[in-house]
Amino acid sequence: MLPGILEQARTFLKEVIPEGGTAVDATAGNGYDTLFLTGCTGPEGKVYSFDIQQQAVDNTAFRLKNAGAEAEIIVSGHEHALHYIQEEVIDAAVFNLGYLPGSDKTVTTTPDTTIMALEGLLKRLKKGGRIVLAVYHGHTEGKVEKDRLLAFSEALSQKKFQVLQYQFINQKNSPPFLLIIEKK
Repeated sequence: MLPGILEQARTFLKEVIPEGGTAVDATAGNGYDTLFLTGCTGPEGKVYSFDIQQQAVDNTAFRLKNAGAEAEIIVSGHEHALHYIQEEVIDAAVFNLGYLPGSDKTVTTTPDTTIMALEGLLKRLKKGGRIVLAVYHGHTEGKVEKDRLLAFSEALSQKKFQVLQYQFINQKNSPPFLLIIEKK
């Protein structure tokens, strides 16, 4: 069977994150991606995890503690990531856009901050590194963010980046999809 978008996102990330590498979870949420990234980088690597909601930060910290894993969890929007990331080069980053499951659905990622974050992270992304975005667009702000992200991604130089859209096209109700940006 074809892998779902979250399973495929992890495959795309795992392929480019070496042990001892540096990865970014731009939207900590419930901590699943942060924990996954710590497994890729290993104890010698570095994972930065960002979220604007204290609930997300607490959920992520709890999940990491229970697994015996460590990451730098930062209460800040992903658009400020470069203020916190000390390394000159990152191997990968992941975004799960939309809202925190089980919380206030009016608090969502926005196209302006997501694109600001992407612009910064793309500058630090190593050659062969990837940024994977899970785009959830089944809500009003998500539709706007989807359109802006597609336009942003399509405008990236094909000499510097490859952009892939991974999507199931026969599903109803605005199924999420992946955007994968790889630096050449």
